Amino acid sequence: MNTKYKLARGSQVRQEDFGLLFYRMNGPRLYFISSGDLLTPEFFEGVMTLDEWMIHNSINDADAAKFSELEKILGQLSHKGVIIER
Repeated sequence: MNTKYKLARGSQVRQEDFGLLFYRMNGPRLYFISSGDLLTPEFFEGVMTLDEWMIHNSINDADAAKFSELEKILGQLSHKGVIIER
């Protein structure tokens, strides 16, 4: 997948124990990703694809299945306007 992700205007993300918490400044909606330490807020600077992120952060094959699920979740966040696909 060659998609890079960036936070949409008015969106913020922060690291939590369970993973990531996204919230929009224009509404009360919160979005949680149970990603553990696989993704950090820096991923949403739009510099790397998910595959590049995995390689850069030495994510092992055991975590690859989790990344497949994360791709689906990232698509859903994009559809909701929380993040932007580039």
